[in-house]
Amino acid sequence: MHSYDVFRHYERQVWRLADIPFDEVRRSDVRPEYIRIARGAVMGEANSIAAQHGFFDEFVHDYDFSAFVALWGYQELQHHFAFRAWLDVVGEPVSAAPIAAMREPYAPGTTPAATLATNIISELTVNHVYRAVAGWVQEPVLRTIMTNASLDEAAHAREFIHYTRRRLAEHPDELASVLETLFVYTAEQRIKHPVGVFKGELEALRDHDTIDTGFEFFLSQVATEGELAHLQDKIRRAFGAMTGLDLATNARVRRELAEVLG
Repeated sequence: MHSYDVFRHYERQVWRLADIPFDEVRRSDVRPEYIRIARGAVMGEANSIAAQHGFFDEFVHDYDFSAFVALWGYQELQHHFAFRAWLDVVGEPVSAAPIAAMREPYAPGTTPAATLATNIISELTVNHVYRAVAGWVQEPVLRTIMTNASLDEAAHAREFIHYTRRRLAEHPDELASVLETLFVYTAEQRIKHPVGVFKGELEALRDHDTIDTGFEFFLSQVATEGELAHLQDKIRRAFGAMTGLDLATNARVRRELAEVLG
């Protein structure tokens, strides 16, 4: 069972919240921009509960993937608590209401493979952003949290790719939905994340930093020239390797989608 191998790997690689030196936070290095990014991360990571709910319902007959989801959910919750703890230390706690609003489960994807593909994009995006921000911030404890979370997200992407590839091998008719998902999330000149797409308009988030505000700040203040194109290219290459198709550009994604739809 693949999830057992993942479990054993995670046991060797796990970091603990108790090991983060929150007593060493350098408050003099904390800038307002760091607060906004951390608050956006809190809101993004808050969705792991809703996502687990959706995964368990949509994949109710897949014990192996469900076991992985339990491992994934633990680490995502760990990220959420780590960013919240850092904000508490610097005197910028996050209120409970917007976090609670994230609890409602996601609707199922157009197909189970599309649901998995959406999460590949989510993990690759957050891995990239966290890693870049970790190299940018000057406050060392926030940098540590960002680095740890980035490494976790890379590992999560790898496992979602595994389960998507397996799903497509068993259900090749779901390939079109995977290509549609890829196109939706990489066709525009901005970062699109499932949390923003599905929950960005919640009333409880009005006037509150969200994952989208964090991404907007990243693109305007942290990202280097061409970095968005690089991220989108990385996502397309991952999908290309997973499907065996040439998905190097959006035009090629459209062409492959047209061929699959016949």
